[in-house]
Amino acid sequence: MVSPLHTEATATLEAWKPESAAQEALRQSYLGFLAAREDACERSCAAGHLTASTVVLDASGEHVLLTLHPRVGRWLQLGGHCEPEDSSLAEAALREATEESGISGLRLVPEPLHLDVHPVTCSLGVPTRHFDVRFVAMAPEGARPVVSDESEELRWWPVRELPPDSEDLTELIAAALEAKP
Repeated sequence: MVSPLHTEATATLEAWKPESAAQEALRQSYLGFLAAREDACERSCAAGHLTASTVVLDASGEHVLLTLHPRVGRWLQLGGHCEPEDSSLAEAALREATEESGISGLRLVPEPLHLDVHPVTCSLGVPTRHFDVRFVAMAPEGARPVVSDESEELRWWPVRELPPDSEDLTELIAAALEAKP
């Protein structure tokens, strides 16, 4: 049986119109994966599963909050797995960003910002893929992040001076700057 989250994820991606041909190709791939797998939003789907992440910008839009991911060992945007109680990808992205940052009052743009598929070994303990649906949110003025058990460190980085080995975030953060609320 298809979950409400699966139905909502499909509707969200059907409605979203990306700016680039590469993102459109990924959107079509996600829709094909969702059509083929009723469990595409569940962590237990070993073939891969949808995840949700958020680029968190400070109130000025001049800094991005990144987490030093303990398993990956790199600075990344906040995000993670969808949970059974999530009713939408946007809700999952906001929940993950709030949990991982410790910041309440994040304002999320409810439409997807960017898509990315990447190989990972997550909680299943076997290689899989994350079909990440990425969003953008603005933090309230003066927001101070609090490190959770899901990160080694959290830090505000100037949007034009990202940490080393984060070149793959450049396109994502540029898109976030254009879409910020």
